[in-house]
Amino acid sequence: MRLKGKVAIVTGAASGFGEGIARRFAEEGAGVAVADVNAAGGQRVAGEIATAGGRAIFVHADVTRAADWAKLVGAAQSAFGRLDIVVNNAGWTHRNKPFLEVTEDEFDRVYAVNVKSVFLSAQHALPVFRRQGGGCFVNVASTAGVRPRPGLTVYNSSKGAVILLSKSMAAEFGPDNVRVNCVNPVFSPMTGLSADFAGGAVTEEAKQRFLATIPLGRFSTPLDVANACLYLASDEAAFVSGVCLEVDGARCV
Repeated sequence: MRLKGKVAIVTGAASGFGEGIARRFAEEGAGVAVADVNAAGGQRVAGEIATAGGRAIFVHADVTRAADWAKLVGAAQSAFGRLDIVVNNAGWTHRNKPFLEVTEDEFDRVYAVNVKSVFLSAQHALPVFRRQGGGCFVNVASTAGVRPRPGLTVYNSSKGAVILLSKSMAAEFGPDNVRVNCVNPVFSPMTGLSADFAGGAVTEEAKQRFLATIPLGRFSTPLDVANACLYLASDEAAFVSGVCLEVDGARCV
């Protein structure tokens, strides 16, 4: 098992990519703290992992709040005895619309969920990693931070911030044996934000428009993203830090 004996926090793990990551990590031996604001979904995921023989707890946490991060890190350590991996997967977007129609509240929420959460994760997990002699962060950004398109300008810029933040954290935390990497999924109709990305219902026509931009001819799945995160969190990537891995079927080429 590639994560045997390790403990991971996965945010936004009640559905979509986060659920896929939590399940995959548990399959590979990790104890997983399933974190989300969606209590019903988070409890379901943690319960199903446990029923399948894995180790998981649910922690109700708002990733934009420092107190919730303190609770989350403490809960993971209390349940499993340590903390090795933080996957910052939780994200939010304003609806696809012209830049000048984005409200100040929407701007603030995008940056709080997508960027501030990464800052807070480091504030609370890094001291633990330093005491233990190392650890790793995997931050889920987006192809939108590499090849932005109109209608999601604020979201695009927030994911660009996550990418650069990840690289800078890698450079700064390297002497502490802490690795920081980033994964960029392409659009998937299987996530809860897909309608906002599309600017309305995810119709077959809308799917085909997105699909036409992906050379491999299909959308990303939770398993695709989970496998990329698994590699970056595993000891196989012991000398990999500061990278940004596109999981996009060549969308960004």
